[in-house]
Amino acid sequence: MRIDIMTLFPEMCERVLGESVIGRARRNGIVEVNCHNIRDYTADKHRRVDDIPYGGGHGMLMKPEPVSACFDAIARQCGSRPLLVYMSPKGRVFNQNIARELMDYDNICLLCGHYEGIDQRVIDSMVDMEISVGDYVLTGGELPALIVADAVCRMVPGVLADNVCFEDESHYGGLLEHPQYTRPPEWRGMAVPDELISGHHANIAKWKRAKSLEQTAKYRPDLLEKAELTDEERRLLKHR
Repeated sequence: MRIDIMTLFPEMCERVLGESVIGRARRNGIVEVNCHNIRDYTADKHRRVDDIPYGGGHGMLMKPEPVSACFDAIARQCGSRPLLVYMSPKGRVFNQNIARELMDYDNICLLCGHYEGIDQRVIDSMVDMEISVGDYVLTGGELPALIVADAVCRMVPGVLADNVCFEDESHYGGLLEHPQYTRPPEWRGMAVPDELISGHHANIAKWKRAKSLEQTAKYRPDLLEKAELTDEERRLLKHR
């Protein structure tokens, strides 16, 4: 898996992606993540990447030439054209299903907008997919790109100790994760549920599933509409 990030702030992205699990996976060669400064592909001595939008409006707009030149350079490095994903408030709202969808590609390029966005001609002629991380506005696409890169990279085999590390998490299977506990067995008068310390694997699995359904029904009932549930689970939810 190779991910390239096109940005005006590569150092910002490097600082985040150089840490923790993803940083370790990069150093071990399990995933490749490269951060490219769009300013390096400008044609003027001032390295200008923005200009005034036609028709007026507030702020500046990113010019098409540097973005295009940066992407062409990345494609040459990859040996083929990567999937180009633009981090945009107009895009599909990012979720675990989209993260799994992106796993089908060997090379992904994440484009970070800034200022008032990017010239529409770039979007019309180059962008394959637009992704949003929520219904709010940020100052740039770097934070969303980091979220997408992290969510995708951690599913690459070998990044985590075992696939179960992400397959058992919230959203991966369509439900929220069950509550979790660690030592000590009692803290401030609150005890770890008996099922989890019973050593009975079937009962533990049953408890986790029931609590996962309970958490989802409480916090994200909308997820239950698409979840794969047994008839018994649907009855339990109906009478909870």
